[in-house]
Amino acid sequence: MAGRSALILVENLSVPFDRRVWQESLALRDAGWDVSVICPQGTKRDTEPYAEIDGIKIHRYPLEAATGGPLGYAKEYSSALRHTLRLAKKVGPVDIVHACNPPDILYVVAKRLRKHGTRFIFDQHDLVPELYLSRFNRGKDLLYRGVVRAEKATYDAADVVIATNESYRQAALTRGGKAPEDVFVVRSAPVVERFHHVPPDESIKRGKPYLLCYLGVMGPQDGVDYALRALAKLRDEVGRTDWHAAFVGAGDTFEQMQVLAAELGLADAVTFTGRIPDEDLLRYLSTADVCLSPDPLNPLNDVSTMNKIMEYMAMSKPIVSFELREARVSAGEAAVYAPANDESAFARLVSALLDDPDERARMGALGQARVSGPLSWDNSKKNLIAAYERAYAKKLGTSIPAQRTGGTGAGVTAPGVVIPPQPARGAVDDQDAQERGGVNGAH
Repeated sequence: MAGRSALILVENLSVPFDRRVWQESLALRDAGWDVSVICPQGTKRDTEPYAEIDGIKIHRYPLEAATGGPLGYAKEYSSALRHTLRLAKKVGPVDIVHACNPPDILYVVAKRLRKHGTRFIFDQHDLVPELYLSRFNRGKDLLYRGVVRAEKATYDAADVVIATNESYRQAALTRGGKAPEDVFVVRSAPVVERFHHVPPDESIKRGKPYLLCYLGVMGPQDGVDYALRALAKLRDEVGRTDWHAAFVGAGDTFEQMQVLAAELGLADAVTFTGRIPDEDLLRYLSTADVCLSPDPLNPLNDVSTMNKIMEYMAMSKPIVSFELREARVSAGEAAVYAPANDESAFARLVSALLDDPDERARMGALGQARVSGPLSWDNSKKNLIAAYERAYAKKLGTSIPAQRTGGTGAGVTAPGVVIPPQPARGAVDDQDAQERGGVNGAH
């Protein structure tokens, strides 16, 4: 595969801070590809305009995070597209352009390079129309219709689509009109080696017998407010005060959630850590008795893979979640599921798990087995390489390898450029995705 080149575009996070993009980059490098990345500069890390790390060439541009709602994102994304086009010209012709959304406008770069024979892979991290509806609560207005058109244009331009789960794959097949053999499922997966147990730190529990833990982004669609109200009901309706809760991460609503906790009388029962180093993250997760995945049911969350769930499972932790289609696909029996957005039921499930250490251990073991087996990155990267082989075969006009079907393993299936404003979700990720200029998310 010597001499094959790929250019990965991502706007939502810097690299290697974006864990999924970094995993993909290293997998492609190991498969013999010459990999370049264009991404924004980070605010606290990944600040250099150019770096070569582990053989990956990373070109970064300055980007000011969006403010002021949808129109703020239109300004951000316009700036990002200009910088990306500039740096793509500097990188020069490549065999594959691999664009990760949001936003759904980076196909423009691939179209500019099409004259060199470049093929385009669309890596759909988020369903942006659903993200728009879930984040802004504006309904299917004019801006929403622009978001839909941008997604359709990206599908139309793509030679191959990479989807993060089967729900996203179905979107590519139906509203994207893509052929089944051109859509590959590459699930996000935690770096299992990074998540390992350390001795529990009882001081984190603030004198209580149990620790509840949330790890993730704190944005409007991430459900931290649902978790806080559920904890208030755990105290008021269930009558339990034998717990402390830690919320690890940051995001657009971080300060707002602190205010809500105080309003609910939870200021002494909840710790907001902000973003913390990995060694502290491992202390919190190793100490936790139950982990919380309070993402509410909305058009985006129901079909998205929550990376926090994957990381809880990597740490062998039992999970309480709302009933979401892809949450159940990811966690299976490693989680218990409250009816959608039912905070009282969520609280009761937390209480039941606190009272059942054997069930917590059973669920934790099941989850750890899932992320080490059928949901592992080793399985996902095989589909990534297959997607690249198909796109490259299209470039050469040769026989095209058949696609691997289904998900990434057994038990993992499930049911003049106009730049429209599009929300950034982020990688629905672990704390690596919790501090971003923009939103950052989940993924």
